[in-house]
This record gives sequence, structure tokens and C-alpha cells, in this order.
Amino acid sequence: MTYLAFLNSMLKKEVADRENLVAFGQNIAAGSYLGGLTAGISVSSGSRIINTINAENSLVGFGFGLALSGTDAIFFMRQIDFLLLAADQLVNTYNSIRNRPGGIPASFTIMTTVIDQGYEGPQSSLNNLGDFCSLAHIDAFTVTNKADMEKIIPAKLIAPGFRIIAASPRLYKTEIIEPRSLVYYSPRLDFFEYRKGDDATIVCFNLSFPYGYALSEEMQKNGIHPALFSVNVSVPIELGVILESVKKTKKLIILDDGKSMNCSYHTLIAEARLYTLLKEIIITRKLGDNWLTPNPDHFEIDYQKIIQDIV
Repeated sequence: MTYLAFLNSMLKKEVADRENLVAFGQNIAAGSYLGGLTAGISVSSGSRIINTINAENSLVGFGFGLALSGTDAIFFMRQIDFLLLAADQLVNTYNSIRNRPGGIPASFTIMTTVIDQGYEGPQSSLNNLGDFCSLAHIDAFTVTNKADMEKIIPAKLIAPGFRIIAASPRLYKTEIIEPRSLVYYSPRLDFFEYRKGDDATIVCFNLSFPYGYALSEEMQKNGIHPALFSVNVSVPIELGVILESVKKTKKLIILDDGKSMNCSYHTLIAEARLYTLLKEIIITRKLGDNWLTPNPDHFEIDYQKIIQDIV
């Protein structure tokens, strides 16, 4: 099953029998179905699906209004960079209502994608989920494989409060990754540990887990046993378990496919260096000086070179 098909099946399952839910967004029940993300979604008689126009600021305000009135809401949105048009709602509205007595009584989730497959216009240069989270300390979660989807979607798609869940369009047509194991996941679902190891620590940020998983598989084939983590939230990050692994291995590999100059891994690397690392490898996108003009800006990894460098 492809990544998109599995994610779509989970979304359909979660909304199908919900009462008092409004799912809305452009073409979510017609046309492209947001590239197939919402294809076949249906709700119970006590809920509604609304195909909307493009008006991100108004639609985010609509979602907050529904949640404040006690109605669960999901805004299915094409891609996260268009949330710039809703910055007023994300910052001012959210901050004004989040600490009200009783909090936000119902759920409001923005289900969207992060452009992670290269250049798709100037706005796609803003593809780091953490940049949006930092605007107002917003909870947000990436979904990158079968294991994290099975934990995050049921727990976070419809739950009291506000959050963003982001998918990877680069992975839509690829087979869903089914990790060999899931060693541990934090109660907040902010990070997942997929493999224990004594030889190196791999930590994946934004939507880079597929690369980290492939790297860990190649390292295993070469007799190197890495620990593998994926950080699924951006702010704040609980680093304790990850740092314990770094303290043991003394070798850290960081993968981050975001394009931001202010990446979530900066906190990790600052704290990890306190343990006198023997090796440190950081792989990020290489955008160059022409990052606002058409260019592939793909996230590329030479797995064999990393293996040679980490030994």
C-alpha cells in the first residue's frame, strides 16, 4: 500500500463515525480531493463536509470558531506555506483564546502537507514545520511511516485543543514504510525511537525519516549498529532519551530536510556537544544563493560516504 493510500484510509476511519464534526477545505469532496488525501471521506449524519473557496485566514478563523462553540473541526489544506495568509489567526486569535477558562472545548486540526520534494514556487521555500510552530508555540506533528501514523492520527486528528498535522507529498506514491520495530515513543508523541544501537545515533527532523531509515538499514548491512530516532514535533522537543543515546555512542548523525535557517536540530546539537562527540555529521538541503529561483533543491544523501565518515 502506498503512503497516500494508507494515510487516506486512516483519515477516513477517524472521521467516519464522528458526531458533531465539520471537515472543510477546497476540493476535499470533489475534483482533486487534495491530491487524493481526502478521496472517499464521508461523515455521519450529525457531521458535515464543506467544500470551500481559498480564503485561508477566514477558514482558520472558522475552525477556531467551531472549536470554541463545541464543534470539532478539521481544515484540510493543500500545503503549509499558504498558512502565511492566516498568520493573524495563528498568532493573535490562538493566543487570545488558548488560556481562556476551560480552554478550547473541542478540537481544531489543520491537516496539511509540507512541500518536501523540491521547488514548487517561491512560497515552497518555507517548508520547515518548526517555523510555523514557533509563531505561537503551536503543537504540530509530522507523519512519515506506518508506525507514527498509527499513533498520531487516532490520538491527534480529533482531540481537544489546536494542532497541525503535516504529511509528505514526496512520499505519496511510494510504498508506506513499515519499520522493523518501534522501540519507544514518547507520551506526547514528539519523538519515536525505531532502533537501539551502540555505534552511532541517527536523529531525523522535519520529514527526513525515510532517509534516516534507509541509512540505518545500510549501516546494519555494514556491521554498524545505530540507534534511530525521528522527531515528529518541532517545539518544544524533549531530548532526554535522545541525549542518553548520544552520550553512549558519542557519534551523532542529524538529517533535516527543511529549508529554514532556524532548524529544530540546533538545540540538540548544542546539548550533544557537551558530551565531547567523536563524530558529528549534519545533512541538510543545499539551496545555494538562488533559492528563490527554480532549482531542484532535492535532499540528497550519499549513504556510503556517511558510513565511511562515521566509522
